[in-house]
Amino acid sequence: MSDFYNDHDHENDGSSYISENSKPKKANKHRGLKAVAILLCVAILGATGWQVHKFMNDTKLDNTDSSSEDERQANADLDEPIPKNDAEKKPGSENLPSLIQIAAREDAKYLPDIVDEIEPSVVGISSTFEFTQSYNTWGWMGMAPEETTQQAVGTGTGIIMTEDGYIVTNAHVIYDDSEYKAGEAIEVSVLLNDESKHDAKIIAYDTETDLAVLKIDETKLTPAVFGDSSDLRVGELVIAVGNPLGFELFGTVTSGIVSALNRQISINDKEMTLIQTDAAINNGNSGGPLLNSCGQVIGINSAKLSSSYGSNQATIEGLGFAIPINEAKVIIDDLINYSYVTGRPQIGISTSDITEAYSSYLGMPMGVLVQSVQEDSAAEMAGMKKGDIIIDVEGTPIKTGQELNKVKNQYKAGDTITITVYRSGEDVELEVTLQEAHNVTGEGAKAENEKKSNQKNSEDNED
Repeated sequence: MSDFYNDHDHENDGSSYISENSKPKKANKHRGLKAVAILLCVAILGATGWQVHKFMNDTKLDNTDSSSEDERQANADLDEPIPKNDAEKKPGSENLPSLIQIAAREDAKYLPDIVDEIEPSVVGISSTFEFTQSYNTWGWMGMAPEETTQQAVGTGTGIIMTEDGYIVTNAHVIYDDSEYKAGEAIEVSVLLNDESKHDAKIIAYDTETDLAVLKIDETKLTPAVFGDSSDLRVGELVIAVGNPLGFELFGTVTSGIVSALNRQISINDKEMTLIQTDAAINNGNSGGPLLNSCGQVIGINSAKLSSSYGSNQATIEGLGFAIPINEAKVIIDDLINYSYVTGRPQIGISTSDITEAYSSYLGMPMGVLVQSVQEDSAAEMAGMKKGDIIIDVEGTPIKTGQELNKVKNQYKAGDTITITVYRSGEDVELEVTLQEAHNVTGEGAKAENEKKSNQKNSEDNED
């Protein structure tokens, strides 16, 4: 045991000594290893961090470059014109940006240039009419009605045709056949674009075509340029110039399109073939020019159709009418050269209509009653008499004077037509050779009346 104990004690002593001396050595060795390990970890982590940092930077740079490229592309796209419609995307398609451009002719002028050119050729016309009105407030006592003479002034528009003062306008501007029946104006004046006023003579007028020619004593005027109305197309741009509602709105310009060609319109029981347009035409525009997009006069503004229907009094708008210039030229030339329209057929009678009510009441057919027959007229030579009722012309039934004129005007002076009249219970056929209507007006009528007056005075002196 002692051996054992001694050995144990010895061992303990030695071991305790040895352990005190050798433990620090082991600790130092471990610390070195740990230091190395730590350094290696730091190195590894540093390398890894640098790689991660580099990767992140590269990725960021790549993203930045991509975003910049996208922004540059977006900015470039913004610089490109934005298509207005699908037509621009198709090769060869035209850009149609406005109504004016698609309605104008290929050789059209700018609207301001058209206005500048036409303004000196547009004039204002003032006409003074004299008419008589009757008043019979005491008629129930058998007293005669009182008559008073009054004057009224109307305004319109005209177009200068020649440098020496010939002007065209509407007949109704200088001739009144309304309810007052004032007839021809007693005084006419013309207001030029430079605001100068001039007295005008009525050369001649034609109420059937609503055209008149005036003359002022001026030279070096600016005539309008006249075009060809047969070239017009529905939908084409047109411009109207005139003096609506008087001279305070002198030279008003409106525009629109051609709504229809060869429109048959009845105005004051007269059939007219007119250009229809939605360009604004109002009272006072009558006689002014209707222009195409080249600035040429292709019509003479004549009428505005307005009415109302139903309980809400809806008003019709956008219905203006103009006389085609091709038809007007023929009439204008005749008015200047002869003071009347040549070649127009005439029967030589005055008439009134027998309506359905009168027909039933009087027991006679509907038709046109002959009220008078002119001496030496085509009707007198054919044997037509007062009281005859015209019921047929060349196989066409006739019930109104308007229908009679429509059929008659299909022929010319010198033609022979068959007119059937109802007389004393029988139908009688008459062969009528139409004569030329010699309805001289204006200065021509004054000259003829003066000539007749001089002849009569000469005959009286001889007696």
